[in-house]
Amino acid sequence: MTHAVERLLASGRGDRPPEEFRLANAYCVALANTEDSYGTLLRGQGVNFPDGQPVALVLKASAGSASPQRVRGPSFFQAALQQSETDPSIRHFFVGSTDATLTKLLDEVKRRHPNLTIAGSYSPPFAPLSPTYMEDLLAHIRPAEPSIVWVGMGTPKQDFVSAAIVEHLGISSAGVGAAFDFVAGTVREAPLWVQRSGTEWIYRLVQEPQRLWKRYLIGNAQFVHYVVKHALLPERQAVEA
Repeated sequence: MTHAVERLLASGRGDRPPEEFRLANAYCVALANTEDSYGTLLRGQGVNFPDGQPVALVLKASAGSASPQRVRGPSFFQAALQQSETDPSIRHFFVGSTDATLTKLLDEVKRRHPNLTIAGSYSPPFAPLSPTYMEDLLAHIRPAEPSIVWVGMGTPKQDFVSAAIVEHLGISSAGVGAAFDFVAGTVREAPLWVQRSGTEWIYRLVQEPQRLWKRYLIGNAQFVHYVVKHALLPERQAVEA
């Protein structure tokens, strides 16, 4: 987490080139194996951090002497806001969700971090990604001249939007999913012990079963499938050779 936040803020200050920050959970990994465009995105420019205990554990098991740690998206979002509060060179912009949620988010962010520099916010229409959609979104961000753009749209949309922001505006961007709702108070955040236990997905599923059942039940099963397949791949190649 420390490394992730420091890297983002360094890019926001201009000490590093702008880049896309992706918080990849089990669903992201599963989706990257079933949708070529998303898999290409995750393998392309930008940086991926393991958001979700299962992804971090798998990385640890295959990392040898390294010790990858989880970078939970909502915690990453809140830590970056806190650590940049007294740095006026870092200007934050928030994209996504609804106007009502963004209003509550901004009110709460200002309450927690009164010295934070907020460049602006925009709630785009709920519509598929298209050239027109992106032109409209970029046109709302560009005049505000932010240093960091936070995108709360869900996977995979937020990652494609973040990539476009970096490419066309030269501004670092991060997709942080439900972080906007958690800070705004429109969705209850899991207790800390649940977050650390690796069962936060169950907590979220109970809260929003109709919206999240496919993502967690099918997505998690696919993740396990691809992890096992990857683990067995070297052995399979040796047998075939």
